[in-house]
Amino acid sequence: MNNKKTYLFIIILFQICTSFSQKNEKKYTIRTIAFYNLENLFDTINDLSINDEASPMMELKFNRSKVYWDKIDKLASTIAQIGLEEAKTSPAIIGVSEVENRSVLEDLIKSKHLIQKKYGIVHYDSPDKRGIDVALLYQKKYFKPLHHEVFNPNIYKNNRKVFTRDQLLVSGYLDDELIHIIVNHWPSRSGGEPKSRPLREKAAYQNIKIIEKIRAKEENAKILTMGDFNDDPNNTSFKKILKTKRKKKNVGVNDIYNPYENLHRKGFNTLAYRDNLNLFDMILISLPLLDKGEKDYSTYKMYKAMIFNKHFLSDKKGKYKGYPFRSFSNGGYTGGYSDHYPVYMYLIKKI
Repeated sequence: MNNKKTYLFIIILFQICTSFSQKNEKKYTIRTIAFYNLENLFDTINDLSINDEASPMMELKFNRSKVYWDKIDKLASTIAQIGLEEAKTSPAIIGVSEVENRSVLEDLIKSKHLIQKKYGIVHYDSPDKRGIDVALLYQKKYFKPLHHEVFNPNIYKNNRKVFTRDQLLVSGYLDDELIHIIVNHWPSRSGGEPKSRPLREKAAYQNIKIIEKIRAKEENAKILTMGDFNDDPNNTSFKKILKTKRKKKNVGVNDIYNPYENLHRKGFNTLAYRDNLNLFDMILISLPLLDKGEKDYSTYKMYKAMIFNKHFLSDKKGKYKGYPFRSFSNGGYTGGYSDHYPVYMYLIKKI
């Protein structure tokens, strides 16, 4: 066989192999689910009904408007990149915390980075004294909310009601599958972890009640509970109250799987404070969203869970080098993004 015929044979063989490979290649729909603590996303207007004067934005003496729009731009740019590598678009669904009101969310989704995605908003004003809320943003072409409501943990401290953030439940269709999302921002560690621990345990009990309410109507419900929990995966709120599982093989019908527990064991974090590294931001799932090795992706299953800790989101210098590049510090604006890294997971389904 001469060189010309050999070359032609190789080309034909390559085309046949490529065609066969393409026909047998599995194709998947990929949707990104995310959560992001937006670190004091307050507007520049004094709201007399809440204590927003204590927010870092209102404490600024100059250039509040410039700072506000710079922060909006940075946060929107970050959200636009989450999950982009695999899903080829920004998150289909993203829970957020530390937002002052619906207005700041509208400014966020109208940013040049997100406006083409046509995000919808689910938001309620919570009774939190600082006026910070949780919310859910969703791309309307992928997710259709059917029902949403809020629950406030029944927490008392020294016989006084603790007004903390609501837990937001949103149920709806991700493409053609019904899912339920709980967005959380549990009580802080103010006063120290041991002293404040019962407050987060109460918040965990509230989560259980919401999950039980969902399962009472839908036994095999696909549930995601996400948020800034102000606890690490190994704390009592997760291990003793929610009874989260670290290993897929141990997840039973009514259990909750926490993919971030293994990441925490490996030393990953979503925030740092006073030289302590913590992984407070997580997305947990119920059994029907978990692939336990069967590789059955006929319905949406979690492919992998990650932390969006790109280099630009970290401080580059000083004593906080390597920490999340926060927006506010020592009464001023740093030009950063947030004091938390976003977290996200891919849900995939075979086409």
